[in-house]
Amino acid sequence: MSDLTAMPLPIILALCFLGGLALGYAYFRAMRSTAESIVRGGSPLLALALTLGRLALLVAGFYLAVLAGGLALLAALAGVLVTKSLMVRQARRGTP
Repeated sequence: MSDLTAMPLPIILALCFLGGLALGYAYFRAMRSTAESIVRGGSPLLALALTLGRLALLVAGFYLAVLAGGLALLAALAGVLVTKSLMVRQARRGTP
């Protein structure tokens, strides 16, 4: 495994922010699919699998960011929060 601390800090922070954006997008898309499945009366097992999967993905992503350091973890969290705000804004525009 390569040593992440050997890379320059700005590159690590940028990569963690972009990873946080991707992580947040996957997390909140899975949350939306879970909610739609529950509302439409879909399979409870699918809703459970999506819930466990998105939580496992979030934990794994933040664990990788922790390995790169505290600032990298904050950058990844910032990416997730930016994605959340963008997706909430998008959902509000879609509803009348």
